[in-house]
Amino acid sequence: MMGLFDDNFYSTKVTRRARKEKMREMPFRFGRTGNWSSLRIAAVSSLASAIVAVLLFTLVTGAGFGSNRSNGNHAMPVAATSGLSNDPLERTIQASAKVRPAVVSIINEQSVSGQLGLDEETDNPDDNPLEEAGVGSGVIYAKAKGKALVITNYHVVANADKVKAVLLSGETREAKVVGKDQISDLAVLEIDGKGIDTVAEIGDSSKLRQAEWVIAIGNPLGLGDSISMGIVSKTRRTIPVSLNQDGVYDWEMEVIQIDASINQGNSGGPLIDLNGRVVGINSMKIADFGVEGVGFAIPINDVMPIVEKLREQGKIARPYLGIYSIDLEQHRKQQKWLIEGEEETDEEAEVEESDDLDEETIRVPDDVSEGIIVLEAVGPAKKAGLKFSDLIVKLDKQDVGSTLELRKYLYSEKKIGDSVEVTFYRNGEKMTTKLKLEERTDEEE
Repeated sequence: MMGLFDDNFYSTKVTRRARKEKMREMPFRFGRTGNWSSLRIAAVSSLASAIVAVLLFTLVTGAGFGSNRSNGNHAMPVAATSGLSNDPLERTIQASAKVRPAVVSIINEQSVSGQLGLDEETDNPDDNPLEEAGVGSGVIYAKAKGKALVITNYHVVANADKVKAVLLSGETREAKVVGKDQISDLAVLEIDGKGIDTVAEIGDSSKLRQAEWVIAIGNPLGLGDSISMGIVSKTRRTIPVSLNQDGVYDWEMEVIQIDASINQGNSGGPLIDLNGRVVGINSMKIADFGVEGVGFAIPINDVMPIVEKLREQGKIARPYLGIYSIDLEQHRKQQKWLIEGEEETDEEAEVEESDDLDEETIRVPDDVSEGIIVLEAVGPAKKAGLKFSDLIVKLDKQDVGSTLELRKYLYSEKKIGDSVEVTFYRNGEKMTTKLKLEERTDEEE
């Protein structure tokens, strides 16, 4: 992830320390009742019964008399039934201890030539030594056939020549990438399950509430086992991301916003509730000057269906249109920079093919201000006759003004094998064509 959203940033650690409060003693002195009326005796008896009931409720639920703090549960008795302490000060300790043995550090190793962008590699592995290219985290969610299965982020293992997992004990094990998906930013790894006894319990992210306490566990800055704590700032937030790391937002993710400290290396680790159940996978944070305490996790209810498909199929099959493109709006910004003689930043630079485009090549009516310019047509798009510089403006009568909108329409409304009608402009003339969507076989569209 790049742009504003990735895991290479600085943040302020958020901590909150609860204070113990003593239960107020409430002495009641009962003297001789010989001179009391029946009404007064009944009133005092009722009051005493009410006090006893309140005290019993307090002991069962762990709530302090006169305290307005919350232990973060959806229902107060949950802790008693889950085997965790009723003491709010112990809840975080026990919840994290329950999950920590299932959390691993992930090491992404790449060849030196690959990291330097060199193409020269030899058949002799010794001539292509591997070096640590990145670190992250993961969580063991299942065991099967002697193997332990680990959830992590796609960007944690992207471009890896070898992946390793480091257990809580410090032992390092080889990890195999079972499946990965860039769109969801998820990956599944497999390691030897010998000696691994703890598997994380999966929770229900739909039950999270705003201001509920949560705990992030992972490997920040490569330091190893580490824990941070905060609250749920927003149970559901839609944020834009740049899949191709070019500064252009071409996808949106639904995430949980949290204020728990997340740093480089936390990605892929679990976000847990105070019952020690995984409710999210820590993924990214806003990396911008002056921004603190704004992190994001993928909701576990969104994670698990994708994880199961990755485990079974190794990938997520999605419909493929077959174009390499640039948004019309982005292209016009480029032209403006060139005309005004402004120097482009790295994020503003686009693919080289777009340099061949000009306003004469893309002739459209004055009222057309959005669309997707075809830089290259392959697969289904090429078969349907789409060409360089065509401007796509609709799919099945649905306006698509950007690559983001195009992807959202295809992935949410279409499936592999479906037909789609494409409306586009060529040399100022509005045209349509139909194509059959195929399976997306390349990691980048």
